[in-house]
Amino acid sequence: MTNYDAIDFSPLLTLADDEVVTHSYVRDITLKSGRVLALITLDNDRDYKRPNTLGPKSLLELDEVLTALTARAKAGEIAAVGITGKQYILAAGADLSKVRDIPSADVARMMGQLGHRALGRLGTLGVPSFAFVNGLALGGGLEVALNATYRSVDTSAAALGLPETFLGLIPGWGGATILPRLIGLRRAITVAIENPLKNNRTLKPAEALKLGLVDAAFGPARFLEQSLAWADNLLEIKYKRRTFQDGAFTRKFWWPTIGKVARKTLESRIGTVPLAPYAALDTMVASRKGSIADGFAREDEVLAKLIVADQFQASMYAFNLVQKHAKSPSGAPDKKLARPVTKVGVVGAGLMARQFALLFARQLKVPVVLTDIDQARLDQAITYIRGELKTLESKGRLSADERNRISSLVSGTTDLNDFADADWVIEAVFEELEVKRDVFARVEAVVAPDAILATNTSSLSVAEIGAKLTHPKRLVGFHFFNPVAVMPLVEVVKAKKTDDVSLATAMAVAQRLRKTPVITKDSPGFVVNRLLAKLLGEAMHAVDEGTPFDVVNHALDPLGLPMSSFELLDLVGLKVGAHVLDTHHKAFPDRFFESANLHKLAEHGKLITRDAQGNMTGFDPVAVEICSGGTNPSTAEQLLARVQDGLADEIHRMLGESVVVSAEDIDLCMILGAGWPFQMGGATPYLDRVGASERVFGSTFHTPPIKGV
Repeated sequence: MTNYDAIDFSPLLTLADDEVVTHSYVRDITLKSGRVLALITLDNDRDYKRPNTLGPKSLLELDEVLTALTARAKAGEIAAVGITGKQYILAAGADLSKVRDIPSADVARMMGQLGHRALGRLGTLGVPSFAFVNGLALGGGLEVALNATYRSVDTSAAALGLPETFLGLIPGWGGATILPRLIGLRRAITVAIENPLKNNRTLKPAEALKLGLVDAAFGPARFLEQSLAWADNLLEIKYKRRTFQDGAFTRKFWWPTIGKVARKTLESRIGTVPLAPYAALDTMVASRKGSIADGFAREDEVLAKLIVADQFQASMYAFNLVQKHAKSPSGAPDKKLARPVTKVGVVGAGLMARQFALLFARQLKVPVVLTDIDQARLDQAITYIRGELKTLESKGRLSADERNRISSLVSGTTDLNDFADADWVIEAVFEELEVKRDVFARVEAVVAPDAILATNTSSLSVAEIGAKLTHPKRLVGFHFFNPVAVMPLVEVVKAKKTDDVSLATAMAVAQRLRKTPVITKDSPGFVVNRLLAKLLGEAMHAVDEGTPFDVVNHALDPLGLPMSSFELLDLVGLKVGAHVLDTHHKAFPDRFFESANLHKLAEHGKLITRDAQGNMTGFDPVAVEICSGGTNPSTAEQLLARVQDGLADEIHRMLGESVVVSAEDIDLCMILGAGWPFQMGGATPYLDRVGASERVFGSTFHTPPIKGV
C-alpha cells in the first residue's frame, strides 16, 4: 500500500506557477439533529464561465483541509463532512493545462498519487462524508464525489461523466477502482469507456441516479437544504455504504466474462490502436481484487505510463483545438453583425430534414416549419420528431414539459408561403444542382429580403446553387454531418458573394445549436469530404487494380479511424460515395480516381455482410465478383503510404488555396466531422509523425512536429 503522506510533491508544484487555484472553503453547519457537519465549498473565485479545476495547488489545499477535519472528527467536534461546489459547478476535473509539460513517468505518477492522497481522505475521515453534487461534475470532479461515502445531485446539474479515456487517460483518482465496485462493472464500462467514445457523452442527473452513481436527487430551489436534511437522516439511521449492486450481471464472479465481452466489443468498434480504453477496462476488471488502496496503486501506475505516452500528448493537442481554437473560429466576422433568428424554415421532409427540425426546435426554441409537396411525408416527419422527443424523455434527457414545448414548435406545411416570416431557411433536398436552385428560387420569392438562406450541400458549389438568386449574398453553406444530433461539426461555407451578415448569422446559429462551426472556402468537398474522398478513392482504386478487399479494408488501420474504409463507404451509402468520387474526379482529375466498379456496386446495392448485431462479418460475394479482374494489386504497406502521401498533398494544396486559414482548422474538421481519433492528435500531426509531410513537400505542417502515435 502506497504511503501517500510520505511523498514530496514539489516537482508538481514547479508546473503550477500560474494555476487558477480552486480553494476549499470550510464552514460548520448545525443540522436539525444538533450534529455538526463541516461543509467544504470548492470555489476558484471566478464566475461560472471559469469552472473549478483541480491542479496541484488546489489538491494540496483540499488535502490540508481534509487533514484538519480528520483531526476535528477524532476530537468529536464534527459528525460528518460535506463537499460541494460554487454555483452550477462542483468541478470540471483535473487542471490539464500543464500536464503535457510533465518531464517523466515518476512525476506523472505523482499526479495520480496526489489526487489519491487528497480525494482519498474523504473515505478515511473517521466520520461519513457527503458529496453534494450541485452542478457540473466531470473527470476528477466526479471522482471527488465517488470518494465520498454518499452522494446527492441537483436535478438541474449540467452533466456528470468521466471523459478521461477520450483524452488518452483513465479515471485515475479512484474512478477506475470505486466506480465498478459501486455500480457494477457493466455499468462502469458504460460510464467510463463507452460514453466517452460516443463523442464524450455525459450523464444527466436522472441517469446518474438510475445507474446508482448517486444516492439521492433534489431540485435546485432547495438543493443544499434538502441534501443536508437527507445527510442528517442518514447519520441518524447509520446507513451503511453500498459497495456492490446485487444484480447477477454485476456480481464480482461475472467480471472476467464481462471484461472479455467488452474487449471484443471495443476491438470491433475502435480497433486496437487506442491505449486508454483498454487500460481503463483492465484496471476496472482488476479492481475486484484486493482493497481500495490496491486499486489506487494500480491507477497510479497506469496513469504514469499514459501521461508520458505519445497518445496522450497528441490528445492534448486535439483537446486544445476543440476547447480553445474552436471558440475563436478563424476568419469569423464580427458577432454583432449576426441577425436574430425567430423562425426557421426547413425545405424537405426526409431523414435529414427531420433531424434538422428536431435540432433547431430543441436548441433555438423557436417555431420550425417543414415544407414538402407531399402531405403524407410531412405527417410522417412530424410523427418521427414526436417519437424522437418521447425517446429522449424516456431516457431522462427531457422532461415531459420540455417535450411538449418542443413538440408544439414543430409543424409541417405544403404551402411555401408559411415561410414568409422565417429568418432562416435551410434546404435538405436531393444533392442535385438544379433541384437546389429551384428550391431557393421558390423560397426567395416568399421570404423577407433579409432572411438568410442555407444549403446543406456536401459537394456542390454554393456559388453555383445561388447563381440565379436575386440576392446571392444571403446564401451560405451550412454542412452538417450525419447523425445530425451527434456529430459536432458544421462546415460554414462562404461563397464569393456571401456577405458578412449572412456569415455571422450562420456562425451564431451553429453555436446556438451547440455545434462547432469552421469557415471554409466554397471548393469541392470543402474539408472533410475532400479528404475522405481521397482516402476512399485510394481504397476503391486499389480494389479496382486487383488488391483484395480484406487487404484494403485493414491497410488503413494504423490511422486509428473509428471504422474501416469500406464500413465507412457502406455507412455513407454506395450511391452517395460514387457521387462524391465523381465530383472530386471532375474537379481534380489528376489526383482523384473515378471508379466504374463503385457505380456497379451502387446498382447492386450491397458491399459488406453483417451479423444480427450489425457487426461486419465480411464482403458480399457478388460485390467481390463485380470488382474482380484487376492485375496490379498493392500490399497493405503500399496502400497506407499512398494514402498518407495523398492526404499530405491534398492538405498542403488546401492550405495553399485558402480553403481554411490554418492546419488547425483542418484538424478540427477531421476530429469533429470524420471521427479522427483524439489520440492521433489530428490529421496534420499524424502526417508529420509518419514522415508523409516531408516526403511530399519537404517540410512539416507543425514545427516541431507534435508528439503522438
